[in-house]
Amino acid sequence: MASTETNGPMILCDGLVKIYKVQDLEIVALQGLDLMVDRGEFMAIIGPSGSGKSSLMNILGGLDRPSAGKTIVDGQDLLKLSSFALTRYRRQKVGFLWQQPSRNLIPYLSVEENVELPMIVAGMSYKERKDWTRELLEAVGLWDRRHHDLPRLSGGEQQRTAIGVALSNKPVLLLADEPTGEVDTATAETILNTLRFLNREYNLTIVTVTHDTRLSDQVDRVVTIRDGRTSSERVRRLRAAVVEEAGEMVAEDNGETAAEEHEVSYHEYAVLDYAGRLQIPRDYLEEMGISDRAQIELTEAGILITPATGLDNASAQAARVSQVSEQWGPQRRPADLKLRLSDASRGLRKLFGKEKE
Repeated sequence: MASTETNGPMILCDGLVKIYKVQDLEIVALQGLDLMVDRGEFMAIIGPSGSGKSSLMNILGGLDRPSAGKTIVDGQDLLKLSSFALTRYRRQKVGFLWQQPSRNLIPYLSVEENVELPMIVAGMSYKERKDWTRELLEAVGLWDRRHHDLPRLSGGEQQRTAIGVALSNKPVLLLADEPTGEVDTATAETILNTLRFLNREYNLTIVTVTHDTRLSDQVDRVVTIRDGRTSSERVRRLRAAVVEEAGEMVAEDNGETAAEEHEVSYHEYAVLDYAGRLQIPRDYLEEMGISDRAQIELTEAGILITPATGLDNASAQAARVSQVSEQWGPQRRPADLKLRLSDASRGLRKLFGKEKE
């Protein structure tokens, strides 16, 4: 299925910009986002509504095109692909797993038929698709229920069937949109274990958007997006513990056996872009009384950010900008024809000496 190569990034987003246009209004969903995902990594993307998570997933999946910047997945620059090449990319490189299993499944087909259908469409040989279907269903724990139709499956079994369908084209990248959003805790744990097994077994790169802390606490890395940019990331680390077993002290390593115990720790980092900018959480700024001006000082312990001093009012500039914006009101886009006629008229008046320089 996925490549066994372990070196090098799978995803590179460099200054990624996405602008949506609704009538005369332009909405900037992504504002120079930078992101790198290693091959074989299992990561989650979180952020408030409207932060750009869905836009990023649509671009990575080839469902939408970026407006500017670079988006390279498995060596292919998605901005430069033709429409045919982008369709081929979606068919061969990416698997999609949605929050609602029904988006991946056909209700009147059996589990086996649902998983096998994309292989038939892709022209896979009979033996290859039968072998791959069995391997997938065994991997997601549904081989014994392969002849069941969807109404006879639980919600978790339907989602695991959807995982099999998403991997039927042997993708190198799996994009999951809230895969545990509509299931209970026990089912979510089963889905998570299935994804982790596939991640390890096939070196499958998994990127998921989630609000589920159960999932975000189990992935390798969590990246937070705010206002169309990567703001922070949290890395999950397993530290080998020393346990006493049968009266002896046993030093643990990073393997995962029944006798081992690990201490899980999380390290959160602020993300700096290439220009050295970083996003400071809004609640931190409010607690420190920082508005639109701050002082930065290099100390022995690091970089110290404090509220601006020596100003009559630290928020005066922000208030003035807001006031001027209200005075000007919404700006209408001028018609090109009127501008051309105005320039031409002014040019003629100057030509005949009827307008002073």
